[in-house]
Amino acid sequence: MRKRTEPVALEHERCAASGSSSSGSAAAALDADCRLKQNLRLAGKAPAEPRCAADAGMKRALGRRKGLWFRLRKILLCVLGLYVAIPFLIKLCPGIQAKLIFLNFVRVPYFIDLKKPQDQGLNHTCNYYLQPEEDVTIGVWHTVPAVWWKDAQGKDQMWYEDALATSHPIILYLHGNAGTRGGDHRVELYKVLSSLGYHVVTFDYRGWGDSVGTPSERGMTYDALHVFDWIKARSGDNPVYIWGHSLGTGVATNLVRRLCERETPPDALILESPFTNIREEAKSHPFSVIYRYFPGFDWFFLDPITSSGIKFANDENVKHISCSLLILHAEDDPVVPFQLGRKLYNIAAPSRSFRDFKVQFIPFHSDLGYRHKYIYKSPELPRILREFLGKSEPGRQH
Repeated sequence: MRKRTEPVALEHERCAASGSSSSGSAAAALDADCRLKQNLRLAGKAPAEPRCAADAGMKRALGRRKGLWFRLRKILLCVLGLYVAIPFLIKLCPGIQAKLIFLNFVRVPYFIDLKKPQDQGLNHTCNYYLQPEEDVTIGVWHTVPAVWWKDAQGKDQMWYEDALATSHPIILYLHGNAGTRGGDHRVELYKVLSSLGYHVVTFDYRGWGDSVGTPSERGMTYDALHVFDWIKARSGDNPVYIWGHSLGTGVATNLVRRLCERETPPDALILESPFTNIREEAKSHPFSVIYRYFPGFDWFFLDPITSSGIKFANDENVKHISCSLLILHAEDDPVVPFQLGRKLYNIAAPSRSFRDFKVQFIPFHSDLGYRHKYIYKSPELPRILREFLGKSEPGRQH
């Protein structure tokens, strides 16, 4: 029995030993495997945090870009919608186009008291009010020649009216759109003309400045006619010249054509920065650049002008004018293109109505920088006027 049991016991011991050995090696392998996985997790965990942060930052940046693009697209759509809507609005409401042409609601300088021209340095100027029609009142400035500056101090309206009958010639000045008779460049021109010995009479059309009434081409022309007749009733045999600037050239040619038709023409007509007609001027104006190639431009923008009764057809009027004509235009004029002034001259010069009168075109080089309203700065202007008007000097005696 002992012999049989001994081998069994030895076998059990070997099994136990082998069992404990195998369980130990398994545990060691398991521990090694756990450590390896832990190391792998730790190794992979370190870069995971910055990568997640970078991903979040990219998402935020993309979100901001999308928001910015959405806002930009919304703005672009609004601008495009407005761009398309404006032509239809003007077509449906032609009165808008009329206001844009007259710009009588733009009063610059705004705080000027038109009753006090002396505030603008015109100490030899009197403010009047005339009434061309019922319910229409227009404000008028009369500046006497500078040589009378001292005599004019403290004088009343009657003295100024009587002064028109003296030996000095008179210029009736018709200003352009926007602003008033007290505009800075206009005041500077009055001073230049006054220093040359001219009376200068200017006014605000109905609806401009402190003048009462509703603007229209017919009304503006009638206002000018009324002031001209008022001057002629007081000026005796003194020469009366008509000077129109910009939109005022349209009023001037309307007026002079009417005067010639009734056989009471002025002694000369001076056009500064003139256009051919209001349709061509509107098409050439810098404000129309963004719509110039818009489909149906004429129908949307120009036809409403005509339907409002606004033509200012200088190109037609000059064919019916019989008095001397002087055109002044700066090559760098950004408002009324120089070529329109040249074109008007080319229409007027061969006209039969001017066969017995002088027609002259004076360009001013772009390097001079006179643009649309600074020709008064030209040192050549006094010579040009003296030579054209045929006098070496206007009268100097009171």
